[in-house]
Amino acid sequence: NVLLEVLYSRRQRNTNGDGETNYTAVEQRLPVQLIAVEDVPPSPAEPVREQVDSTLTEMLKNPTKVVLLMNMVGPGEVDDDLQPETAEECSKYGEVAKVIIYELPGALPEDAVRIFVEFARVESAIKAVVDLSGRYFGGRVVRASFFEEARFKKFDLGP
Repeated sequence: NVLLEVLYSRRQRNTNGDGETNYTAVEQRLPVQLIAVEDVPPSPAEPVREQVDSTLTEMLKNPTKVVLLMNMVGPGEVDDDLQPETAEECSKYGEVAKVIIYELPGALPEDAVRIFVEFARVESAIKAVVDLSGRYFGGRVVRASFFEEARFKKFDLGP
Protein backbone atom coordinates (compact mmCIF):
# COMPACT_ATOMS: atom_id res chain seq x y z
CA ASN A 1 0.00 0.00 0.00
CA VAL A 2 1.22 3.47 -0.93
CA LEU A 3 0.99 6.45 1.38
CA LEU A 4 0.35 9.88 -0.17
CA GLU A 5 -0.22 13.36 1.17
CA VAL A 6 -3.26 15.34 0.11
CA LEU A 7 -3.58 19.09 0.56
CA TYR A 8 -6.81 19.85 2.42
CA SER A 9 -8.19 23.40 2.49
CA ARG A 10 -10.94 24.80 4.69
CA ARG A 11 -12.18 28.16 5.92
CA GLN A 12 -11.66 29.09 9.55
CA ARG A 13 -13.96 31.63 11.18
CA ASN A 14 -12.24 34.33 13.24
CA THR A 15 -13.84 37.00 15.43
CA ASN A 16 -11.75 40.00 16.50
CA GLY A 17 -12.14 41.99 19.71
CA ASP A 18 -14.66 44.35 18.06
CA GLY A 19 -16.95 41.42 17.25
CA GLU A 20 -16.17 41.53 13.52
CA THR A 21 -16.04 38.15 11.80
CA ASN A 22 -13.72 37.19 8.97
CA TYR A 23 -12.60 33.95 7.42
CA THR A 24 -9.11 32.73 6.65
CA ALA A 25 -7.99 29.82 4.53
CA VAL A 26 -6.35 26.99 6.46
CA GLU A 27 -4.41 24.31 4.60
CA GLN A 28 -3.28 20.98 6.01
CA ARG A 29 -1.40 18.08 4.51
CA LEU A 30 -3.21 14.84 5.28
CA PRO A 31 -1.73 11.37 4.82
CA VAL A 32 -3.80 9.09 2.59
CA GLN A 33 -3.35 5.37 2.28
CA LEU A 34 -4.23 3.85 -1.09
CA ILE A 35 -6.05 0.53 -1.15
CA ALA A 36 -6.45 -2.01 -3.91
CA VAL A 37 -9.22 -1.28 -6.44
CA GLU A 38 -11.05 -4.50 -5.62
CA ASP A 39 -11.42 -3.28 -2.01
CA VAL A 40 -13.31 -0.12 -3.03
CA PRO A 41 -17.10 -0.29 -3.02
CA PRO A 42 -18.83 1.18 -6.08
CA SER A 43 -19.20 4.95 -5.86
CA PRO A 44 -22.78 6.21 -5.64
CA ALA A 45 -21.68 9.59 -7.05
CA GLU A 46 -22.36 8.82 -10.73
CA PRO A 47 -25.98 7.65 -10.31
CA VAL A 48 -26.60 10.63 -8.02
CA ARG A 49 -25.15 13.03 -10.64
CA GLU A 50 -27.28 11.48 -13.41
CA GLN A 51 -30.39 11.81 -11.26
CA VAL A 52 -29.48 15.42 -10.42
CA ASP A 53 -28.94 16.24 -14.11
CA SER A 54 -32.37 14.93 -15.17
CA THR A 55 -34.08 16.68 -12.25
CA LEU A 56 -32.27 19.94 -13.09
CA THR A 57 -33.51 19.87 -16.66
CA GLU A 58 -37.09 19.65 -15.40
CA MET A 59 -36.60 22.35 -12.73
CA LEU A 60 -35.05 24.87 -15.12
CA LYS A 61 -38.33 25.06 -17.00
CA ASN A 62 -39.89 27.14 -14.17
CA PRO A 63 -37.17 29.11 -12.34
CA THR A 64 -37.91 31.62 -9.57
CA LYS A 65 -35.78 34.00 -7.49
CA VAL A 66 -36.15 31.73 -4.44
CA VAL A 67 -33.94 28.66 -4.02
CA LEU A 68 -34.73 25.88 -1.54
CA LEU A 69 -31.69 24.00 -0.21
CA MET A 70 -32.30 20.71 1.57
CA ASN A 71 -30.12 18.05 3.19
CA MET A 72 -27.36 20.52 4.08
CA VAL A 73 -27.77 19.81 7.80
CA GLY A 74 -29.95 17.51 9.86
CA PRO A 75 -32.50 18.31 12.56
CA GLY A 76 -30.94 19.99 15.58
CA GLU A 77 -27.76 20.87 13.61
CA VAL A 78 -28.72 24.47 12.79
CA ASP A 79 -26.32 26.91 14.47
CA ASP A 80 -25.88 30.69 14.48
CA ASP A 81 -23.33 30.51 11.66
CA LEU A 82 -25.47 28.64 9.12
CA GLN A 83 -27.53 31.62 7.94
CA PRO A 84 -24.66 34.10 7.38
CA GLU A 85 -22.39 31.40 5.91
CA THR A 86 -25.14 30.35 3.48
CA ALA A 87 -25.70 33.98 2.47
CA GLU A 88 -21.96 34.48 1.94
CA GLU A 89 -21.56 31.27 -0.09
CA CYS A 90 -24.61 32.05 -2.24
CA SER A 91 -23.51 35.64 -2.88
CA LYS A 92 -21.01 34.30 -5.42
CA TYR A 93 -24.02 33.63 -7.69
CA GLY A 94 -25.43 37.14 -7.30
CA GLU A 95 -27.03 39.49 -4.80
CA VAL A 96 -28.76 37.63 -1.95
CA ALA A 97 -31.86 39.44 -0.68
CA LYS A 98 -32.74 37.10 2.19
CA VAL A 99 -31.92 33.73 3.78
CA ILE A 100 -34.50 31.95 5.93
CA ILE A 101 -33.89 28.65 7.72
CA TYR A 102 -36.99 26.64 8.58
CA GLU A 103 -36.99 23.36 10.49
CA LEU A 104 -39.90 20.96 10.01
CA PRO A 105 -40.62 19.03 13.21
CA GLY A 106 -41.10 15.30 12.71
CA ALA A 107 -39.81 15.26 9.12
CA LEU A 108 -37.24 12.82 7.76
CA PRO A 109 -33.70 13.97 8.64
CA GLU A 110 -32.85 14.81 5.00
CA ASP A 111 -36.05 16.91 4.69
CA ALA A 112 -36.19 18.50 8.16
CA VAL A 113 -34.09 21.63 7.60
CA ARG A 114 -35.19 23.80 4.70
CA ILE A 115 -32.91 26.71 3.77
CA PHE A 116 -34.50 29.35 1.56
CA VAL A 117 -32.30 31.79 -0.35
CA GLU A 118 -34.00 34.69 -2.09
CA PHE A 119 -31.91 36.29 -4.81
CA ALA A 120 -32.40 39.75 -6.33
CA ARG A 121 -32.43 38.22 -9.84
CA VAL A 122 -33.74 34.94 -11.21
CA GLU A 123 -30.49 34.47 -13.19
CA SER A 124 -28.57 34.29 -9.90
CA ALA A 125 -30.98 31.70 -8.55
CA ILE A 126 -30.52 29.60 -11.70
CA LYS A 127 -26.73 29.66 -11.27
CA ALA A 128 -27.11 28.62 -7.61
CA VAL A 129 -29.44 25.70 -8.37
CA VAL A 130 -27.20 24.41 -11.16
CA ASP A 131 -24.04 24.65 -9.03
CA LEU A 132 -25.42 23.48 -5.67
CA SER A 133 -27.58 20.54 -6.83
CA GLY A 134 -25.75 17.32 -6.01
CA ARG A 135 -22.90 19.12 -4.24
CA TYR A 136 -21.56 17.53 -1.07
CA PHE A 137 -21.79 19.55 2.14
CA GLY A 138 -20.66 17.99 5.41
CA GLY A 139 -20.94 14.50 3.91
CA ARG A 140 -24.49 15.12 2.65
CA VAL A 141 -25.70 15.50 -0.94
CA VAL A 142 -27.40 18.89 -1.23
CA ARG A 143 -30.76 19.10 -2.99
CA ALA A 144 -31.41 22.50 -4.56
CA SER A 145 -34.65 23.52 -6.23
CA PHE A 146 -36.73 26.59 -7.00
CA PHE A 147 -39.50 27.60 -4.62
CA GLU A 148 -42.68 29.52 -5.41
CA GLU A 149 -42.16 33.21 -4.69
CA ALA A 150 -45.80 33.76 -3.62
CA ARG A 151 -45.55 31.02 -0.98
CA PHE A 152 -42.18 32.37 0.19
CA LYS A 153 -43.59 35.90 0.61
CA LYS A 154 -46.44 34.46 2.74
CA PHE A 155 -43.95 32.38 4.80
CA ASP A 156 -45.71 29.22 3.62
CA LEU A 157 -42.45 27.27 3.88
CA GLY A 158 -43.68 23.69 4.38
CA PRO A 159 -43.67 20.93 1.78
